[in-house]
Amino acid sequence: MTEQGVRWTADQVLALAPDAASRKAGGRLGTAGPWSEAGSAEGTVWGLCKGSGSRPYRTVVDLAGADGAAYKCSCPSRKFPCKHALGLLLLWAGGDGSVPVSARPPDWAGQWLADRRRRAEGRRAQAEGGSAAGSADPEGARRRAERRAGRVTAGATELEQRLADLLRAGLAAAGQAGYGLWDETAARMVDAQAPGLAARVRELGAIPASGAGWPSRLLEECALLHLLDQGWLRRDLLPDALAATVRSRVGLPASADGAPVRDRWLVLAQYDTPDAKLTTRRIWLHGARSGHTRLLLSYGAAGRAPEQSLPVGLALDAELSGYPGAGRSRAALGERFAAPAPAAFRPPGMGTAEAVARYGEALRDDPWLESVPVTLDRVTPVPDGDVWQLADADTDSALPLSRAARSRPGLWRLVALSGGAPVKVFGECGHRGFTPLTAWPEGPGEAVALC
Repeated sequence: MTEQGVRWTADQVLALAPDAASRKAGGRLGTAGPWSEAGSAEGTVWGLCKGSGSRPYRTVVDLAGADGAAYKCSCPSRKFPCKHALGLLLLWAGGDGSVPVSARPPDWAGQWLADRRRRAEGRRAQAEGGSAAGSADPEGARRRAERRAGRVTAGATELEQRLADLLRAGLAAAGQAGYGLWDETAARMVDAQAPGLAARVRELGAIPASGAGWPSRLLEECALLHLLDQGWLRRDLLPDALAATVRSRVGLPASADGAPVRDRWLVLAQYDTPDAKLTTRRIWLHGARSGHTRLLLSYGAAGRAPEQSLPVGLALDAELSGYPGAGRSRAALGERFAAPAPAAFRPPGMGTAEAVARYGEALRDDPWLESVPVTLDRVTPVPDGDVWQLADADTDSALPLSRAARSRPGLWRLVALSGGAPVKVFGECGHRGFTPLTAWPEGPGEAVALC
């Protein structure tokens, strides 16, 4: 990668930062002053950064690993990447010769890279061995699956009774009960090994405090939960693809068993959703040849960003395998044939009316779908009272922005990029509106991350 002169941009590097403080601190270290013995080779960057101690911090970044970028630094920071890794990448991205191409990394960096490659091979071999062991005992696997299915069925039956009791007593009672009612019910679903049902039950607990009109919203969500319960209890009557979707929504594990698709995948967006126990990272990719839009999910412990990271605007030559389910876009990243590199191509777009129609079609395959990935062509952000819309430059239609989008600073980046002119925008279109994630100017220009 470095031998070909292909380097990331500063925005792509800063997109890796776990928080604003790291972004700011990394920016201060993106100059040659504090660095020595820096170098790069085959998708790896390393260097020594002068700190407050007598010894400089040893920093190395692997950009070509099979599971995404990885970082190692001798500093005591628990953030990944730390400010030193960010500063080193910014120095490398500058392309001014401060990080020259070297034949091989120093021993301390080479040892870490070798250990990392060896662990990756071990995980791959373990996964293949585990798969072989599972196939060697299909009867045991079948019995375990049956036992879990029985527990989920008992949980779904109990949940149906609780929903019936709620509606019989009236929705007003739900507003008076507080979170306790829902937390206890969610715990019962966890005991039933149905984490998907538990998560939807917890979401019900927040609706009574969501403002005016909450009874209608609560009734809608109860209806969707009832539909999921009934889908599970009658899964044998469903088409295979819909039954797979129900199993996934309930929370049963699934493997990416789709045929691998090799393509040049453009990174459309990357953003994290934290909660009290877990940080979920979503990465949207678009295939240049296949035209498919796929979602990668990775997880990190609460307060820590997941390790897999692919900055917006890069493209990677890799294989993706899809997960089962009707209309599902989730995939697993397989073999990577080259390190991610900046790309000039953009995804094809559509109008706002077509985007709404696409979401409606997707709901037929997955009634619990919150949104679909969509790229809009030639739209302009415009205010409409207290809300914002994306107005279609070629028709009279528009899409309202979601409440989440209106509260993000990315909205103002979008407005600034547009300047009143049409732009191309990628985001998620659903019943709550459109959430923009990345935008491109109408003419030449790089992708601008909005999240």
